[in-house]
Amino acid sequence: MDRAGVVALNNPRLLADAFSEFISASALLEASYRELQQKVAHLGGELAERNAALTRSLAENDRMRAALQQMIDSMPCGVLVLDAAESIVMINPEGRRLLGLDSTRMKTLRQLSQASRIDFEALARGAIDGRDAELCTSSGSEKRWLAIGRRELSCGHVRPDSVIAPLRSIWILRDITAHKLAEQEREAARRATTLAEISTILAHEIRNPLASLELFAGLIADDRGHTEQWIAHLRAGIRTLSGTVNNVLSMNGESSSRLAPLDLGACVKSGVEFVQPVADQANVTLSFLPPKARLSIQGNEGGIRQILLNLICNAIRHTPAGGSVEVSMRRAKQCENSLAIVAVRDTGRGIAPEHLQRLFEAGFSGSGETPGLGLAVCKRLMTRHGGTIRVSSRLNAGSTFQLEFPAI
Repeated sequence: MDRAGVVALNNPRLLADAFSEFISASALLEASYRELQQKVAHLGGELAERNAALTRSLAENDRMRAALQQMIDSMPCGVLVLDAAESIVMINPEGRRLLGLDSTRMKTLRQLSQASRIDFEALARGAIDGRDAELCTSSGSEKRWLAIGRRELSCGHVRPDSVIAPLRSIWILRDITAHKLAEQEREAARRATTLAEISTILAHEIRNPLASLELFAGLIADDRGHTEQWIAHLRAGIRTLSGTVNNVLSMNGESSSRLAPLDLGACVKSGVEFVQPVADQANVTLSFLPPKARLSIQGNEGGIRQILLNLICNAIRHTPAGGSVEVSMRRAKQCENSLAIVAVRDTGRGIAPEHLQRLFEAGFSGSGETPGLGLAVCKRLMTRHGGTIRVSSRLNAGSTFQLEFPAI
């Protein structure tokens, strides 16, 4: 025993103080231990709650994952998911069916390309996000059209220690065979309709020049001393027929008619002379008032003559014997533009006001005696020339059709 202990034993008061301090420290230590136990118990409770919540969250994630997988598996389109390493994460059953795959697991795009005979690697290199590629695949005699689209995914913040590669892209595969077949059927129907329209318009448009050609043939047979003139008109009529065919085909996209600088006065005069025998036969006076100066436009001679044949023959048809049809030409100003104007005026029975708005509709005929195609053809040809056609009429006072061409 050291000296301090000996002193404490010889001094009871000091011994009592030391014992009291020991008791106090022991009580403090016991209180700290109880507090520590309470904290451990509280932390244990919190840990148990968090473990339970995590278990519930994992179970919910599993349920959501199963539900999403079920949704993807039941989707009517194929789904292909790739990760950042371009490895295949998942292909749904519809995707396997569209690509003709068995149950073998595909890990890379190269394996998928070899199995499906579709170059997915090339699609991946050239794919534009948001734009689908359309491919035709064949299995025996059966052809199938697929639309394949790629959408890039936003990876967000990925933990650097994550062992799972983030998803990079999702590919959507759709069977568009029915759509393609419907397109082909619509195109076939459109072409059939176009051919029917061409046939109808040709039958209508050829009728007018044929009537003149028949008259010229009769005049040649009668040999009234103008044989050379009738033969010239006959040849011009044949050229008109050829031009009519070309113009009708061009209106339906089957051919193209070029516009070139054209002396409009000479073209109109030739057209009037060509129809003159028809007017003489109907006992209708046909006159031509040429322009004061040369009028030139960018035009197609066959198209211009076709317009004139329709308008003049219509005017003769609706003008009673003894009446007149006048074709005149002039230059006019419209704002800063110069116009070449051709007017066909008759003294016929006129057009009912309620018919004026529909006069240029294909198939509309005010009298019901014609197919209603001539004026519709005139409007289309005028549009191709960058011009317009107008009409004014009064019942029993005649009609005037005015053609307006951009002059050069």
